Amino acid sequence: MKVIGLIGGMSWNSTLEYYRLINEMVSQRLGGPHSARIVLYSLDFEEIERAQRESRWDDAASILAKAGTALKQAGTDFLLICTNTMHKVADTVGESAGIPVLHIVDATGNAIREQGLAKVGGCWGQDLSWRNISTGTDSKSTSISTYLCQQKMNEPLFTG
Repeated sequence: MKVIGLIGGMSWNSTLEYYRLINEMVSQRLGGPHSARIVLYSLDFEEIERAQRESRWDDAASILAKAGTALKQAGTDFLLICTNTMHKVADTVGESAGIPVLHIVDATGNAIREQGLAKVGGCWGQDLSWRNISTGTDSKSTSISTYLCQQKMNEPLFTG
């Protein structure tokens, strides 16, 4: 079983969900008391949130890259970033740490393809830059049309 490196703490609630879901999937697939082999590096979200707010994405990427490097040194096989927004710097984190990052858009694109869907829609916060969900990084183009809206942070999507 591969060892998963989780970069968490952004927020701890999101990290908890990643940890829970990964272990539930492993238990379902392998049965019995199996659980995932995970190493967690939990960051102080205040530092990341401040860098986001001040548009210091290079600083945020550097913080995550240091965590990724520590996880690689701990023997992990790949990384997961336990929050959506910080996938904006996932490529930089993976390159700096020298370890693959499983990108949320690639996983989303794979799930869309598996469902045979041709059109999808979604909304995200203003700081999230999505890759081309039609191809992801694996270049499996299937003509997925995306309809995406962008929402300002901390503003409701629907009002009234």
